[in-house]
Amino acid sequence: MSVEKDEWLYEISAKKKLIDLNLKELWQYRDLLFLFVKRDIVTVYKQTILGPLWYLIQPLFTSVIFTLVFNNLGNIKTGGIPPFLFNLAGITAWNYFKVCLTETSSTFTKNQNIFGKVYFPRAIMPISVTFSNLLKFGIQLFIFIIFYFYFITWGGYDLTPNSKLVLFPIYVLMMAMLGLGAGMLISSWTTKYKDLNVVVSFAVQLLMYISAVPFPMSEIIEKKPEYSWLLEFNPLAQIVEGFRHITMDSGYFTWWGFLYTLGVSCILFFFGLIVFNRTEKNFIDTV
Repeated sequence: MSVEKDEWLYEISAKKKLIDLNLKELWQYRDLLFLFVKRDIVTVYKQTILGPLWYLIQPLFTSVIFTLVFNNLGNIKTGGIPPFLFNLAGITAWNYFKVCLTETSSTFTKNQNIFGKVYFPRAIMPISVTFSNLLKFGIQLFIFIIFYFYFITWGGYDLTPNSKLVLFPIYVLMMAMLGLGAGMLISSWTTKYKDLNVVVSFAVQLLMYISAVPFPMSEIIEKKPEYSWLLEFNPLAQIVEGFRHITMDSGYFTWWGFLYTLGVSCILFFFGLIVFNRTEKNFIDTV
């Protein structure tokens, strides 16, 4: 008797290719991605008093502190840009990368309960964090635009974006890929090395100071040229300076730096996704 072989729509298997991005399966679970994004947006500040106002308070207070410490006391020049607006631009760009990195770097440890009960592509979880934080980035960007027009209208500053403003979506994409790629790598390693969670929170604070957030890159190139390579080869510094350049026509920008950052972002994202997909097979045994 001949046995007819059943044809399945989807087949779940622990076997993986050496290099497997799993993009087709991620697309199949896009509805679940939307639900996770909605959950993150609704629940993050659900039981807080100020709610989404924390999205505004944090960058504004940080910008005020940076202006007092680095510009007023440290006498760091901002090239004719209002110091507060200069710092707010850097913090707005930096915050999106930071939350993408810190919130995805503990994906396996935070979600081990749900991962152990039901199957879905695990990469859905960190990707949903990246999308949900776009709302926070959008709110902070809106605040930046308000102060931008305030300084133009009542502050007497001549601020104009340049033609490279069309690159803005690419800068947002690079911030997301850098944060997501690094976060997925760290999340994969924390299944075995729990100390990395402590290291990440400490390292992110230090990384901010070598990413041209509280000072312009031109200051380092002019005053300490021997250390300029730390910024020129730091893709985050290129993004922060590029964000200031396209919005206020000020800051350090080169096409080499832009293409270099884009290349590093893509490589880090795909490498992080590959490692993440390989780790999801047996993480439950070590987490």
